[in-house]
Amino acid sequence: MMEEKMNKAQEKVVKPGINPLWFRFSILLVLWAICFSPLYTSLVSTWLNHSDNSHGILVPLVSAYFIWQKRAQLKKAEIFPSNWGLLILGLSMVLYLLSYAGSVAVAARAMIVFSLVGLVQFTLGKKVLSTILFPLLFLLFMVPVPDSILALVSLPLQLFATQVSTFVIQAFSIPAYREGNMVYFANTQLEVAEACSGIRSIISYGMLSVIFAYLLDKGWYRRIFLLVSTVPLALFANIVRISGTGVLAHFYGDKVARGFLHEFSGLAVFAFGFVLLFLEYTWLDRRPVKKEK
Repeated sequence: MMEEKMNKAQEKVVKPGINPLWFRFSILLVLWAICFSPLYTSLVSTWLNHSDNSHGILVPLVSAYFIWQKRAQLKKAEIFPSNWGLLILGLSMVLYLLSYAGSVAVAARAMIVFSLVGLVQFTLGKKVLSTILFPLLFLLFMVPVPDSILALVSLPLQLFATQVSTFVIQAFSIPAYREGNMVYFANTQLEVAEACSGIRSIISYGMLSVIFAYLLDKGWYRRIFLLVSTVPLALFANIVRISGTGVLAHFYGDKVARGFLHEFSGLAVFAFGFVLLFLEYTWLDRRPVKKEK
């Protein structure tokens, strides 16, 4: 009897190349994509028109690349469908319907990811899911952060960035006076707007640091250190930008804070922060791992 049960269990475990469950997964994946079609237009519009969430358009491409890198492991992975996945899928679809009916966009969009996780586990099993779990969860970065949360965080960051940048500008012997998020000079003034609060940098660098942490296979403590350092790094890069703009505004007027120069400085400082993050990743990756005695 025991041998018969083992044989039946082994029959369910078939290699992906010849298992019809891959075909079933493909059919269900198409139906899953159709179910979430009401969200696609607004989601893409937010990516294209909201600068704080513009990184979202790259997230599916990055996720697809990481899954493609796992193709050899997926071919070898055994398929053993799990009913736990059906539970996750069912709960995600219920929450999707409720949040969509209640116009809770962030919850409805997040269910795209969690329902996909449930679908993979239900049709392909735990081993396949564990192989591509990170790329699937990485898709959460494509979900735009609600404006209410951005507004709540932006103001304290604006005031902090303005205060520290004013101190830096004064350190260059430039007379400057701060009032709220405004910096006043002798001949001009500079406003640290919500877009310059640094929240955009925190989100973007946060996504990049997660990728680097995933690639950094040298222990969890190094990954945590890399992730935690993202916030001070983003704030530092933002303060460098505001301080530099303030110094230039003192000599050349507030025109440096508008138009092409403003956009170029944003790109330049973002590239500067990215280089710092990459150097930190390289340093952590090259450090030797201490062997336990």
